[in-house]
Amino acid sequence: MTAPALLKFTSTNGQSPAVDLKDALLRGQAPDQGLYMPESFPRLTPARFEAFREMEYPRIAFEVLREYTRGIVEEDLLLELCEDAYNYAVPLENVYDRVHVMRLDRGPTASFKDFAARMMARLIGHFLRRDGRELTILTATSGDTGSAVASAFHGIEGIRVCVLFPTGEVSARQRKQMTTLGGNVRTIAIDGKFDDCQAMVKRAFADPELGSIPLSSANSINIGRLLPQSVYYVYAWSRLTKGNEPIVIVTPSGNFGNMMGAIFAREMGMPVKRLVVPVNENDEFPKFLATNTYAKIAPSLACVSNAMNVGHPSNLARLVSLYGGHIDETGKVHKLPDLAAMRRDLFSTSVTDDATRATIKEAWEQHRLLLEPHGAVGWRGFLDYIATEPLGNSPAVVIETAHPAKFPEEIERLLQIEPDTPPALARLDDLDESYDRLAADYDAFRDYLRARYT
Repeated sequence: MTAPALLKFTSTNGQSPAVDLKDALLRGQAPDQGLYMPESFPRLTPARFEAFREMEYPRIAFEVLREYTRGIVEEDLLLELCEDAYNYAVPLENVYDRVHVMRLDRGPTASFKDFAARMMARLIGHFLRRDGRELTILTATSGDTGSAVASAFHGIEGIRVCVLFPTGEVSARQRKQMTTLGGNVRTIAIDGKFDDCQAMVKRAFADPELGSIPLSSANSINIGRLLPQSVYYVYAWSRLTKGNEPIVIVTPSGNFGNMMGAIFAREMGMPVKRLVVPVNENDEFPKFLATNTYAKIAPSLACVSNAMNVGHPSNLARLVSLYGGHIDETGKVHKLPDLAAMRRDLFSTSVTDDATRATIKEAWEQHRLLLEPHGAVGWRGFLDYIATEPLGNSPAVVIETAHPAKFPEEIERLLQIEPDTPPALARLDDLDESYDRLAADYDAFRDYLRARYT
């Protein structure tokens, strides 16, 4: 029997050789500092999508992910990994008519990033064990990525984790989810912005002076984050639509990895009517769509939806590439994408902190819908969208990315109620923290890595 052809991944900067999924996953970022994208997307037939209606979440994950892992991961193992990673609920909460909120907050760190981090950790751990290798994961976080990655990779043989977060811009519970683990997980508070953390991580990957340290990333610059994130959009479609009906998807966005998961599902054949991409006051993307001119925000603005405080989304490189353009890691546009097509497919709006807080109150008062700040940005973006394009009878799903209990002070102040705290968050209150501190200085960070990982 002929072995299946391996799907190849190429860099958005176009200066690195194509690699298979294993190499793309373990490298994280391409050598030319671009991001890996599939050379072509596997397409599923309408009949395959229809069959998902009868499957549970782990099986849908297997059916989607095996289109990318053929020849790389044995199917029996992949199914086992999916069943192990996705052993929690994925609630779809009806708000009114055919509008639902998908709560991606039931994993171990109460964030949507559990969906990607848990699968990445299992795949990378499998590859490292098979090859007898070790790897150091560098990750920058503006909120939930760090905790999800730290939790998913904690204790996995052959992996060391180093998480950078901006001092003062993550909630206490988000911070404690990273800083109370110990073991193979180190955390560093950076005196700067998320963009500083992200820039330092990206620079480390391309630094020849760190060549002796095998590095990879679990940020959404890693293709291994996006592939599992496409699955929950397919799951939502399978539960909320009829026939080959398209769905409106609303994804509050910062670094655009979550949004790209929806794009990947669409490229695999899932019918999408419109993808709504609300951002907070870091509004570089809606301005790009409106003006054809891209200008990153530096430094990024600190907003109450802190995980979305990104002044230059890394995954914009992937989106622009998909629409025929080229933007590099610094934010320089070398070739404009087909912006007319992007505007047909995507709707984006910027949501202020005042509007975010007002939306939390209004959603609770009008619908008894409990939202945290990121979900509130999503809900306000949805309202902005239907004010310009009435929904009609179309199904719509708005993504709630984190559990409200991660932001208890904000919820209590606005609604005078205390959100129920999942056990995984409640136990953090009694744990001791340990983390290091650095200035937003790359040379100091390089010295830190040399001292601890060589």
